Amino acid sequence: MRETHFSGSWRGVVGVIKPTYRPGSLEEFIRLLPEGIGVIPRFVGVTEGVEKEFVDAFAVAEKIIAELAEMKVDLIHPEGAPLFVQKGYRRSEEIVRDLEEKYSIPIVTTGMVLIEAARALGIKKLLLISSFDDGRSDSRFAKYASYFFDAGFQVPAAKGFPVAFADIGSVSPYEAYAFARKLYLKYPESGGICLIGSGWRVLDVVPLLEQDLQIPVVCAVAARVWAIQKRLHVRQPVKGRGILLETMP
Repeated sequence: MRETHFSGSWRGVVGVIKPTYRPGSLEEFIRLLPEGIGVIPRFVGVTEGVEKEFVDAFAVAEKIIAELAEMKVDLIHPEGAPLFVQKGYRRSEEIVRDLEEKYSIPIVTTGMVLIEAARALGIKKLLLISSFDDGRSDSRFAKYASYFFDAGFQVPAAKGFPVAFADIGSVSPYEAYAFARKLYLKYPESGGICLIGSGWRVLDVVPLLEQDLQIPVVCAVAARVWAIQKRLHVRQPVKGRGILLETMP
């Protein structure tokens, strides 16, 4: 672990780069982290969720990475699956390695934590469900499928909840549950579900989906809590938030 000047964060400090200003996921993330892990949040300001916006946001994110590295945080986590996923699995891995070499600090992306969590849970066939589908993003789902396929998963389907990007926060956990359950019943060969996106509040229904469908479910908030603990050499299980956080594989 790097030596930092954040004396109150005795287990380490993570710099988190949020794509939007949407509330909810940051609070959930901080509450789930063990005591002693500090968080420095920064924001890019994505508002529309279109591909060009995420391309432009990547340049902003790198500037923030440089700033966080200057603060000597222990780990940097750029959130927002499209930020790296749209570049493809292999290219995004190369970009992360280049950034780590340039700024001399460990970096883990949302795509990385989702993949690592799914692998840790032994999932082979992964049903991908995004937090939104505005009817204009068909190419985005193809890129999701390609990204996870190149990472070694079979992908029965990649779909999005029918809501505009700006309205993700209005989706109830039980609407998300119903959508995921219906999609799984359409693709029962799936060995697990990946709920992509931090904007919708799915954390509460992850245990319900796992209980009812008898398969593991990966969601962004839980996966990042797990992956960050792992990288900071911390292991503090969390009850009632799904298999990943309960077992800390």
